[in-house]
Amino acid sequence: MKTITVDELRMACIEQANTNLKVVFKCPMCGCLQMGQDFIDAGAATSSDQAMGYAGFSCLGRFTKAGEPRKKPDGKRCNWTLGGLFQFHKLEVVTPDGQSHPHFELATKADADVYRATQAAKQGGE
Repeated sequence: MKTITVDELRMACIEQANTNLKVVFKCPMCGCLQMGQDFIDAGAATSSDQAMGYAGFSCLGRFTKAGEPRKKPDGKRCNWTLGGLFQFHKLEVVTPDGQSHPHFELATKADADVYRATQAAKQGGE
């Protein structure tokens, strides 16, 4: 289990993307990549803060009716969330009060760049 502070997560996000909605996370269950903007585009979130809370904690498939965890009927996403009984995450973020919180891992910068480009192409460019 990798453990980082909130400040370390914040710095890693800044290194990966120029805006918080474009930070890309990886679902620990199905391995799909997702960013906050995906949750807004899917109608699952109405604000940047809400979208970012989901992006690092719940697979987008949870909001797009992808099915049961690990069953991925759309071929890509599951409905996993870190709020359940089973914890299969690989990253925990420690807040200043010393509490550890499960979190999806950040995608590598290279994977995130490819993912953002693919999503932009689907949307007709950005």
